[in-house]
Amino acid sequence: MTSIEAQILRTVLDQWRSAVNAHDPDRVASYFTDDAIFQGLHPYSVGREGVAEYYASQPIGMTAAYDIRETRRLADDLVLGYLSVDFAFTDRPVLTGYLSVIVRRIGDAWFISHYQVSRLE
Repeated sequence: MTSIEAQILRTVLDQWRSAVNAHDPDRVASYFTDDAIFQGLHPYSVGREGVAEYYASQPIGMTAAYDIRETRRLADDLVLGYLSVDFAFTDRPVLTGYLSVIVRRIGDAWFISHYQVSRLE
């Protein structure tokens, strides 16, 4: 997928993935908007502080790899992405999830404003 929307998503999500893989929760949170709605596999939060707390609680060595499945341009400054994500761990099997994100342009940069991961079984 090489659309403009996919390129926008990759720019933000490659930074997110790099920070997740480095277990750097503050850097992960910096890629979200101040008012981001965040739903990991635990109760949701709003804002960067909740994102940082969530990723600080993840085990050292957890890594993320993603594949963009679908994109939609919602407005000039909003892009929706639907992805599959594999979260790998050092001590248990890979957890595959599905991630919906909305990224929003603020100035010249893009940030995650909505993040919802789910597991389909």
